[in-house]
Amino acid sequence: MNTANRNTIWSGIFVAELKKLGLDSVCIAPGSRSTPLAAAFAESGIRVYVHSDERSAAYFALGLARASRKPVALVCTSGTAAANFFPAIIEANYGEVPLLVLTADRPAELRESGANQTIDQLKLFGDHVRWFVDVPAPEANFSKHLFRYLQTLAARAYETSQSPLPGAVHLNFQFRKPLEPINVPDDLPDWMDKPLLSALETAPAQVTFSRPKLFPTQDQTNFLAQIISSSPRGLIVCGPRCPEGDFPARITELATHTGYPILADSLSGLRFGGHVNENIIGGYDTFLPTSLRPQLILRLGDLPTSATLSDYLDSLENVPQIHISETKRWRDDRFRVTHSMWVDPLLLCESLLSRSGFQPDKHWLPAWTKLENAVWDEVNAIRADPDFEGGILPDVFDQLPADNGLFIANSLPVRHLDQFTRPASKPVRLFANRGASGIDGTLSSALGAAAHLPGLVFITGDLSFYHDMNGLLAISRCGIRATIIVINNDGGGIFQRLPISKFEPPFTDLFTAPHRLTFEHAAKLYGIEYVCTEKSSLASALKESLASNKSTIIEIPSNAKKFESLRKELNQRVKEMVISNQ
Repeated sequence: MNTANRNTIWSGIFVAELKKLGLDSVCIAPGSRSTPLAAAFAESGIRVYVHSDERSAAYFALGLARASRKPVALVCTSGTAAANFFPAIIEANYGEVPLLVLTADRPAELRESGANQTIDQLKLFGDHVRWFVDVPAPEANFSKHLFRYLQTLAARAYETSQSPLPGAVHLNFQFRKPLEPINVPDDLPDWMDKPLLSALETAPAQVTFSRPKLFPTQDQTNFLAQIISSSPRGLIVCGPRCPEGDFPARITELATHTGYPILADSLSGLRFGGHVNENIIGGYDTFLPTSLRPQLILRLGDLPTSATLSDYLDSLENVPQIHISETKRWRDDRFRVTHSMWVDPLLLCESLLSRSGFQPDKHWLPAWTKLENAVWDEVNAIRADPDFEGGILPDVFDQLPADNGLFIANSLPVRHLDQFTRPASKPVRLFANRGASGIDGTLSSALGAAAHLPGLVFITGDLSFYHDMNGLLAISRCGIRATIIVINNDGGGIFQRLPISKFEPPFTDLFTAPHRLTFEHAAKLYGIEYVCTEKSSLASALKESLASNKSTIIEIPSNAKKFESLRKELNQRVKEMVISNQ
């Protein structure tokens, strides 16, 4: 640990404590005022990722934290540098991703003084962070009390970013000059000697935390068992970000015992994996609405990606809808939830599986699987059409190795994944920024996830890619290996789904806003392999990229208007089939 002056000691103690707690990655945007923190991380052994663009740095940290399921630190200098973290922090809030945001600041006496690169950074991110602390500037010869304060601050920040609701924690560090490791006599506290510093490196963390599990009460289990027993025709709706681990297998087992179909969002963790059986339904976005009327809805995870599914749930008058979550965060924008159960979903499943007496309706699940199979027959029939953009997602999924990472951008790609990719037993780790669902920063988020999962595939539209091209520098600078598939439909293709698409000229000028760009020059600028290919040749291009030790951009031209016409025809054929079978 560098003991040149109060700033280096202060930062070194804080970073050393984070390392003991388990922090192993930090993203740093270069700057002057943050020098003590940056230098402390550099000598700590914690993996450092350097990004010149603060917005890209923040989204990279977000993706890395999402993939690793661990907090990642984020460091920047003072002023508007910190403000560029804001979009990623909003996503971390709604997406429940743990981040440690460490902004450097001028000392209190320079605030509101006209000092250069000084803005009001106090509670800069408002309620989008779980906790804010304005960390005082270190004093010369600081006390043992402040030493323990700093260690405890690190522990509390690390824990608060994860529990009880994961998200970002913002610590605003004040520093006076000198910021560099220049020796300043008398700055080292009198009580701090070499034996103590050596012990500090190897001693256990000052504070550790233990977290409770939300075991179901007897009343909760009895209530749910009783209502399931009296409702043989039920549905389980699993939205994005359901619990991981053993949960998919246990909830599928419960579905088998009850005869309930699971409408599994593509980002739920339920649609793909070894647990998949006939209870897992993925074609609902195409075949809903249906006259099949459940007696009970069990809801888990976030709101569904599919607006069609949300509309269907909203149409079910006088049907109990029970939401089960361990975070208490509200997830029902149609206000149809009738019971909210605050409990660990896995433990509740296990408690229910210990019960007997469930009597499934033998006609209920087959009625849903009939619709499910009909959808995939139709999708398979149209999937190879060169203008059917929705076929790209299942084509990519089919080629991915088991346990590969797949990051999906917002707007059309995530909807294509949800509507056109069939449930499968192959496990794939899926990621998307569906907290605030913005298109900004998705490239950097994907590259952050690829830092944890080399070989990850990122599928994006042209606007999401364009929005974050600065993030491409991370590929060479941070040693990232990923495949980036850009579906280029020349603008905002998703707007083809809206009624405004019938109104020209404002539609083209103000909504699709064609850019006329291709991205081979962006690939060349950043030294990345590039392939432009038609949809029919994607398989060979992807196979080559997955086998390569280099990152590749695969660009696929597409016509959003033609695709939307095909998608509507598909939906209409399936709906006619549903009506004829009701």
